[in-house]
Amino acid sequence: MISVVSAGIAPGLALLSYFYLKDEYEKEPVLQVLKTFILGAALVFPIMFIQYVLDYEQVFPARVLRAFIVAGFLEEFFKWFFLYYTVFKFRLLDEPYDGIVYGVSISLGFATVENILFLMANGIQYALGRAVLPVSSHALFGVIMGYYLGKSEFAGKGKPVYLALSVVLPILFHGLYDLILTFFHWYVWMLPFMLCLWFLAMWKVKRAKAAKFSYESSKKSFTG
Repeated sequence: MISVVSAGIAPGLALLSYFYLKDEYEKEPVLQVLKTFILGAALVFPIMFIQYVLDYEQVFPARVLRAFIVAGFLEEFFKWFFLYYTVFKFRLLDEPYDGIVYGVSISLGFATVENILFLMANGIQYALGRAVLPVSSHALFGVIMGYYLGKSEFAGKGKPVYLALSVVLPILFHGLYDLILTFFHWYVWMLPFMLCLWFLAMWKVKRAKAAKFSYESSKKSFTG
């Protein structure tokens, strides 16, 4: 049991540490980041229950709908909703990169609990594959979500557009990820998809780090 839990937690904490330490300016309080991580973890159980009911009742029988609604929409929308109303409504950001830190934190909290439950049910032999695909993909969805949420705080008139992108893009990427898993030769498509996702996420990280604006200068916007 201890080995399974450790294997389930390790990739999420490693990725969270990686993105947290890339904040080269004023790092976010560790306690606040951990609270966001725990919030993401707490979302797993109600979302899994809703997904179970939808699958059991076959509300969305088509695999495209299951991928984009049951998986993509439910998971990313609720992460976005609670992130927005717990972090961004309380003005906890003082630079754009902070949005990425919190986006990754809530996403990895969710992914970590989901990962532990999967390994407990299926065995520790899946730990490496789970770390490379589901856990890392959740982190990358969180980067994109947090980037545009953070950008919305400093965008002035463009705020509604960036708020919309912060929830729509993670839903689309997550849905596409789950859809690819339904393909017969899914691994042929998954490799280029994950490489593109990593490239996009790291480009967003670079753009956010380059925007050295404080929260007090929120009237300004940054490009990217």
